[in-house]
Amino acid sequence: MSDTNQRIADIVGGNDVVLFMKGTPLFPQCGFSSRAVAILDHCGVAYDSVDVLQDMEIRQGIKSYSDWPTIPQLYVKGEFVGGSDIMMEMFEAGELQQMMDDKQVAKAS
Repeated sequence: MSDTNQRIADIVGGNDVVLFMKGTPLFPQCGFSSRAVAILDHCGVAYDSVDVLQDMEIRQGIKSYSDWPTIPQLYVKGEFVGGSDIMMEMFEAGELQQMMDDKQVAKAS
C-alpha cells in the first residue's frame, strides 16, 4: 500500500465520519463541498474534514482509494458513502440520517 493510501486509510479508519472536501466546513471552496457540509450539519453529526486543496497527494490519492473521480467524498465508519449528489439523494430520502443513527454516529456538540 502506498504511503498516501496508508494516510487516507488512517484518516478514514480514525474518524466515524470524515468528509474529503475542497476547503473547510467554515470556508468551502466549491458548491458541492458547501452542499455536503450543509447536509452533514443538518444531520447534526460530529464529523472531521480533510481539505484536499492543502495536500495534492491526498487530492489525487482519494480518487483512486475510493475509485470515485470527484470530491467531496463522504466516509461513515470506514465505509465510502459517495459524493454530494449521492449525499443529497440519501438525505432527501431520509437514508443518510438513518445510516448515521444505525451506525451510532456521535452527535455534534
